[in-house]
Amino acid sequence: MDVVEQVAGTDETSFNFEAFFHVHYNRVAGVIARVVKDPSHAEDLAIEVFWRLWRTPQAHGALAGGWVYRTAVRQGLDELRRRARRSRFEALLYVGRNAPTPEQLHAVTQEQEQVRSILTSLDPAQAELLLLRASGFSYDELASALDFSPSSIGTLIVRAQKEFRKEYVRRYGEP
Repeated sequence: MDVVEQVAGTDETSFNFEAFFHVHYNRVAGVIARVVKDPSHAEDLAIEVFWRLWRTPQAHGALAGGWVYRTAVRQGLDELRRRARRSRFEALLYVGRNAPTPEQLHAVTQEQEQVRSILTSLDPAQAELLLLRASGFSYDELASALDFSPSSIGTLIVRAQKEFRKEYVRRYGEP
């Protein structure tokens, strides 16, 4: 039995939350940080993910690992959506005021914003799959986290990548 199985246990009564937290916290925060590009905010969101796990007893046990990573990706994507809404609102506030200069706008990492925008427009399962794979998850870990058949992960990744590329080209042209 590996460390993760010992921590997660096989049922809700043997779930060791504190040990599970210590085993998974850094990786959950890392997954979120890859999405939101703000490590300190990612740590706050990771704490929120574990708080949700604590309040969701049916997620305890053997499936807790998958549940926590799926929730982490969703937290990151939700944060991107909140930022997009906030940006649109703030843009309305700049009308008639001192708008940022082109140099200031260009200083923002344009390609990263384009990628985040496309991720939020994809099917959530595809976005989750791409984000977790980019975070270094193996096919088995992806299958467990997203509740997919391990034999279908490769095909699902290829499909998600094709959808991402198709949307990228549609929006921004060839890279």
